[in-house]
Amino acid sequence: MDMLLVALTVAVVLWHLKRQDQRQRMALLGSHLSRFQIEKHMETLHQGYMRALGEEDAGRREQIWQLMQSTEQALAQQFIRFAADFSLVNEAQTRVSRLPFYFPWVTRFIPAATFDMRKALAVHANGIGKAVGADPATAPKARAYTISAELFLMQHTCHWFCKSRLVATARLAARHQTGYAQTLAAVGAETRSLYLTLVGSPPR
Repeated sequence: MDMLLVALTVAVVLWHLKRQDQRQRMALLGSHLSRFQIEKHMETLHQGYMRALGEEDAGRREQIWQLMQSTEQALAQQFIRFAADFSLVNEAQTRVSRLPFYFPWVTRFIPAATFDMRKALAVHANGIGKAVGADPATAPKARAYTISAELFLMQHTCHWFCKSRLVATARLAARHQTGYAQTLAAVGAETRSLYLTLVGSPPR
């Protein structure tokens, strides 16, 4: 009975620590995101891409692709500003555990098992910017595919920062019906290389 009580106490303490840490991280990230319209632009792009892909008339489809370009540019510019803004946060608040699940104090006492969220956002800002500024000759569908992948990977990182690697991967699958490996394969080669160098081997 004593061992059961100890185990229950430890579980409650860990749950409390996790909840407190996650709330602080969500508040930190949210306070910076709230200064921009990144999420609004992402939703506009998603809806526009879906409309274009479902449009049978070639002329109308091309018109939708062109209309999305201003939103793409706005999103890329705002994300660069967001990443620059977040880069000013103290490093003690931006470490992210590479472990698949939450474990207290990893970011504080085992830095080798973490990565820096500020650097991850810089990688995403670069990747989104390059995808948006791709060669004009690139087919609109291929361009939208790469931009979407860059945005999905960025969302995965944000969920990883706020929750855990496992939660982030589960949300990626639930929201976009795709896996981490597929998303990583679809982003630009430079993003993939820089990202894996930073976060380590792909989460499974």
